[in-house]
Amino acid sequence: MMQIGSTLPAVNLNQFQARRASFKCQSSPLNPLTRQSSLSNSTRVHLANLEKLLQKSPLQEKLEPPTVRRNVSESLTNGSPEKKGKSLLEGLNLVRMLPDMKAADEMSPRHLNRLQQLLTKTAEYSPRNNLGRRWRDYHGLNDWAGLLDPLDENLRREVVRYGEFIQAAYRCFHSNPAMPVDEPPMPRHVALSDRSYKVTKSLYATSSVGLPKWVDDAAPDLGWMTQRSSWVGYVAVCDDKREIQRMGRRDIVIALRGTATCLEWAENVRAQLIQMPEEEGGKGHSTHDPDTHGQKQQPKVECGFLSLYKTRGAHVPSLAESVVEEVKRLMDLYKGETLSITVTGHSLGAALAVLVGDELSTCADDVPPVAVFSFGGPRVGNRGFADRINGKNVKVLRIVNSQDVITRVPGAFFSEAGLDDKLGKTKLVGGVFEMLEDYMPLAYSHVGTELRVDTKMSPYLKPNADMACCHDLEAYLHLVDGFLASNCPFRSNAKRSLVRLLQDQGSNVKKLYTSKAKSLSLNLEREGLMHLPSCLPSPS
Repeated sequence: MMQIGSTLPAVNLNQFQARRASFKCQSSPLNPLTRQSSLSNSTRVHLANLEKLLQKSPLQEKLEPPTVRRNVSESLTNGSPEKKGKSLLEGLNLVRMLPDMKAADEMSPRHLNRLQQLLTKTAEYSPRNNLGRRWRDYHGLNDWAGLLDPLDENLRREVVRYGEFIQAAYRCFHSNPAMPVDEPPMPRHVALSDRSYKVTKSLYATSSVGLPKWVDDAAPDLGWMTQRSSWVGYVAVCDDKREIQRMGRRDIVIALRGTATCLEWAENVRAQLIQMPEEEGGKGHSTHDPDTHGQKQQPKVECGFLSLYKTRGAHVPSLAESVVEEVKRLMDLYKGETLSITVTGHSLGAALAVLVGDELSTCADDVPPVAVFSFGGPRVGNRGFADRINGKNVKVLRIVNSQDVITRVPGAFFSEAGLDDKLGKTKLVGGVFEMLEDYMPLAYSHVGTELRVDTKMSPYLKPNADMACCHDLEAYLHLVDGFLASNCPFRSNAKRSLVRLLQDQGSNVKKLYTSKAKSLSLNLEREGLMHLPSCLPSPS
């Protein structure tokens, strides 16, 4: 007071002191440090209305818990300036006004630097840890119990890696989809992203149906779309010593692409169930095992899938013959080593992968453990076929997008699982199952363990993304890479690049990211980051 008075003229000193005496320090009624007794009735009414507007629970311990006041006071006395401001905001609970905003801001790459970082991550993966003695767990020994929700980081990386084997099959096929008509096909080069594997065998699928000759005459430009036999995938084996040591075994991979030709689409819609052929020598699971209701279930699969799997081509063996022959050769070549067989496929390839796993499990004595990783796969057979797969100890991990319609067909309107729920405790079950065997061709059942992701969990994809996006393989890998758990948001440190997602599904990516990506396009094109190997888009 003495200092202020010394700096003012004596004439104005009395006037200043009079005005200063009229000022009173009043605290804000919204200050979390304010005691409840200092709140006026009108303020309480306004806050109560605000609580109702925000659809919150009744005033929490009459506007402020003691713990909040204590934490704020401690932060003001002991914390740094940044912590003080943060504590004040937490004390006001402003974040609770819009609970979804915080998560969106944390994940959303609103800054160009963050988006550019995501657009340049072309070869980064989740931690490449040593699987060692646990490789059997990651290969499905216990049906991936305890590894799916929350998703184990090592399993996430393995799932994404097997998905990229399928992407290599898509790229190889679309780079040269035509098949020679009068001679056996030449060996193909498959560009694998995982260079620790080498391709040992090309695989072909042949349709048992053909188009009339007048179709070729009327539309000769269809070309490879109407050919009966097409390159569908490959067999590869790990031949890198360091990778074999990391994985704990030498891995044999069979990768199969999805639907691409007209005749493959024609086979997809042949949805009637037909009985599985008897296995040679009576190996494997009995085809007449009783179910829990005492009824004998015949293993049956979709007609079109079995046709593509078993039919021989004019100059190529069937898919079944090629796979069994090559796996037996590799088993003999690496006899004495610890081996595993991993079959992976997308869409149609996922269905064929289940058939491959079923046959490989009993193709020879001492077959290595067989696991199937399927992406967006349809149902393959009935409950009898599912029991047959389980009886052979074939492990199947189905990666399913909740928005993907393909995972609910065939038999989308009727399935044995739904029937069991409704009629499982009635005496009519036996008769109903007999009716299903004879009259209901769409009594399908899923196989294996499910890892379920959801398009709506991604902060980049539109929540109303179309069916093509929800079934797209790159979208699947994007969702798996960001999946933490069913009750958690998309992980903020997702590793997978957004380049391919923007290229393949740009119309389904939120405008915020597409617009900012375009603002970076000049720099990205100059660096060659936006140019991936060109190929035809798959109809699947």
